[in-house]
Amino acid sequence: MKLTSLSTMPLMALEPERAHNASIAALKAGAGRMFGPGKPFQSDRLKATVAGIAFPNPLGMAAGYDKNAEVPDPLLALGFGFVEVGTVTPLPQAGNPQPRIFRLTTEKAIINRLGFNNEGHDAALRRLMKRRHRGGLVGVNIGANKDSEDRVADYERGIASFAPYASYFTANISSPNTPGLRDLQSAENLSELLGRIMAAREAAAGQTGRIVPVFLKIAPDLQEADLDHIARSAEEHRLDGLIVSNTTLSRSNLLDRKTGAEAGGLSGKPLFNRSTTVLAKMRERVGPALPLIGVGGVHDAQSALEKIRAGADLVQLYSVMVYEGPRLPIRILRGMDRLLAAQGETVRSIRDLTMKDWASRPLPG
Repeated sequence: MKLTSLSTMPLMALEPERAHNASIAALKAGAGRMFGPGKPFQSDRLKATVAGIAFPNPLGMAAGYDKNAEVPDPLLALGFGFVEVGTVTPLPQAGNPQPRIFRLTTEKAIINRLGFNNEGHDAALRRLMKRRHRGGLVGVNIGANKDSEDRVADYERGIASFAPYASYFTANISSPNTPGLRDLQSAENLSELLGRIMAAREAAAGQTGRIVPVFLKIAPDLQEADLDHIARSAEEHRLDGLIVSNTTLSRSNLLDRKTGAEAGGLSGKPLFNRSTTVLAKMRERVGPALPLIGVGGVHDAQSALEKIRAGADLVQLYSVMVYEGPRLPIRILRGMDRLLAAQGETVRSIRDLTMKDWASRPLPG
């Protein structure tokens, strides 16, 4: 594959899942260095230490793109400060029937109902083992197989398998595309899940000699009471942070009603307000110390900075890259750096500046 095939227009002419696979192939062929600086973008204004990890910049590639840990290093070469691979389940699974990805082009949004399609722990583990000495921050997003008899045990297996190679873990319990998975966010189920996950983390630390931070990824379709018990559970189990948020089931105010009627989780620009409101409400609950990663609708430097002002320590994106192409990460990072320089600020100094405004907004229906 020619590297120029990763440019936006040729891929947009392809069916979405085929375009995704083509972009992975192009990155394997070296497109990361063609479209980015060849390494994570660095700036004193953008660096942050979160959960004990020094991040060169706060912009990460969200889980869902590199499900099988095939291209973390080419993604870092685009300028990202960190990359999250997965969601990975213990056993390989095909996911839901195709087609299962849908573009809402006018709104720069995506609906997917992939269903944790991935090659399983063993395949991802082999790849991460090969790159373990290359440096760079690579988190591992872990999940449960659809037909698992003990889903919490699947998360424990993920911790045990990837502890030597993960910069951090994300427990994904908020995908809407695995039936019953979001039930793990309920108060009773969440307490058991976090208790067992953190115990697995401690056991793995006994083998590896390092404690890997654990984040929990939550849904944007939560009510105030849900946020209350998640915040309490995070404190009780000494969780290292939260990722806010996954895709939404809401279809409010979409222009493309036909595509919007497809089942699955919605991501992209329309998710920004909902996810940022939930983020700020969670920051209000957990206080200033607990790390939060803001995801949902990040599409330019201003939206990335606004997530941080609303309470995020780090931000992630994925969906808008489908429309903006592989130069988006470095464009956002350079824009963030310029804006902060003009204001005499850093990402650390602006955090929470608009949190109270966002937190005061009602949760969308």
